[in-house]
Amino acid sequence: MTTLATFEPDGRSITYIDEGEGPATIVLIPGLGLNPAYLGTLASVLVELGFRVLRVRARRTAAANLHELAQDIADVMEHTGITDAWIGGHAFGGAVARTFALDHHDRTDGILILGALSTDHQAADDTLAAVATLAELPADAPAPAELRTVVGDGVSLDLAWPVYAGSRDLTVAAAQQAALDATPTADWTVLAPDLPVLVIQGDDDRVTVPAAGAALKDAAPERTSVVTIPRSGHLVAMTHPGEVAMAIEDYLGWD
Repeated sequence: MTTLATFEPDGRSITYIDEGEGPATIVLIPGLGLNPAYLGTLASVLVELGFRVLRVRARRTAAANLHELAQDIADVMEHTGITDAWIGGHAFGGAVARTFALDHHDRTDGILILGALSTDHQAADDTLAAVATLAELPADAPAPAELRTVVGDGVSLDLAWPVYAGSRDLTVAAAQQAALDATPTADWTVLAPDLPVLVIQGDDDRVTVPAAGAALKDAAPERTSVVTIPRSGHLVAMTHPGEVAMAIEDYLGWD
């Protein structure tokens, strides 16, 4: 049974879910304004494949910058006895993962990015408007048409909406955005040296657009791989967990 645990270093309240035994460990950091629930099926598949998976929810108190959020990850890893791991994150979570790799290079086996956040390749205004609408709708509302913006084609809106709606963590979204805005761009956009990088993205991701993943590949082609999942969107880790998990297993060479 999956259970939540809470760690409170220095008054910070950080909830996490630790599953599996490894020996290889993957940390998953959810996107802005989201909790780890939507990554649950992906985590379960990875555990079945033999990985230990640590999902970390955003702290309940404000962070000054991404470095503090990266330290939260390091503290939870220390608390759970994880010395090193693949550090992964979705969109905003990927920015935290990249910051972690720069700040805690010796504890990072590699970087896993599920949709690459970028300052150079950004979502269109209508996409941002749709995402804002999704944040405001009550969970018991019918599946909205705007959901197509984040799940892509080929996904049932009626099936996807309850998972997405139940994964919203809007109380921390503003604080997360403030932490991102307060962090110098180079502190999270530059890839940490020498580490392998795996980018997994949906071919119809309109939020963290595929061009952003391609740009990361161009920046470090010798150690960056990009896997694009067909007929999927921004929430590829939620809607296509099997394909995402297999891409991770294949890249890590784990069996």
